[in-house]
Amino acid sequence: MSPIDPTPEPLRLELSAVVVAVTADEPRVLVVGDALPSGPLEPDHRTLELGLRAWVEAQTHQPLGYVEQLYTFADRDRTPGHSERVISLSYLGLAKEASPASWQNWYRYFPWEDWRGGPNRLVVDTILPRLALWADEGSEPHQRRQRIAVSFGASERSWNEDLVLQRFELLYEAGLVPEAARTRPIPADRLVPGEAMTHDHRRILATGIARLRAKIKYRPVVFELLPAAFTLLQLQRSVEALAGRRLHKQNFRRLIEAQGLVEETGEIEVGTGGRPAKLVRFRREILAERAVSGTKLPLSRTA
Repeated sequence: MSPIDPTPEPLRLELSAVVVAVTADEPRVLVVGDALPSGPLEPDHRTLELGLRAWVEAQTHQPLGYVEQLYTFADRDRTPGHSERVISLSYLGLAKEASPASWQNWYRYFPWEDWRGGPNRLVVDTILPRLALWADEGSEPHQRRQRIAVSFGASERSWNEDLVLQRFELLYEAGLVPEAARTRPIPADRLVPGEAMTHDHRRILATGIARLRAKIKYRPVVFELLPAAFTLLQLQRSVEALAGRRLHKQNFRRLIEAQGLVEETGEIEVGTGGRPAKLVRFRREILAERAVSGTKLPLSRTA
């Protein structure tokens, strides 16, 4: 029996943030180069959240509004090249985009997640054929094909927008994303489009997108991303941007009205080139009214 090494593995605690905004009907994520805002927990940070807010503001000058803890990432191989094990406590934050911070469209990193124009051609024409080849290479092709069918439904009805992380991890396992090439040789022509991020930050981002897509269906957090007054079309386009799906306009408005989520301000938006639209605002008191049952923001599809 070999002796147990008494030397503990060196650890470093990192705080990282997936900070999201919606600008010009596009979902945006705050980045620092090819990474998410992040930094170590320091002795003068009174709480984890205050430490996270301090790092984001120091690195990007972007103040944060709504923040919630996302997940803890502690895989030993998540930061290749580091002598210590880096544990990342991640947070999801919602903000309104402000300069001079660096914001990027999150579909730059996950181009297969945008189905607002119908079936995503990258999925249909490139990803599914390459995953099919990968399935046939394995010892259990039926099991692999089943996983592909669940994660990458090729039709609008079978596509589940919440499975962002499962899709990314399947692409990683199949050797179709650049992050997989850090640990094994993979031909460049095998990789699918989508910009890589440092370490496992794209995996963290996928987790944040999945959380937010699920959350907008049962909590009205999308209003944290909107101005004080907005049109119903702006609200719909913001939900669509986050979900990556087009919504049925009449059904969406009918459900918004039935939920009592907004009220008219008495003003209209003009100068947009179209018909003047009524401005509304979020009824924030509804959160207290429905604290127990929750408030559902509808994600009704066109199909």
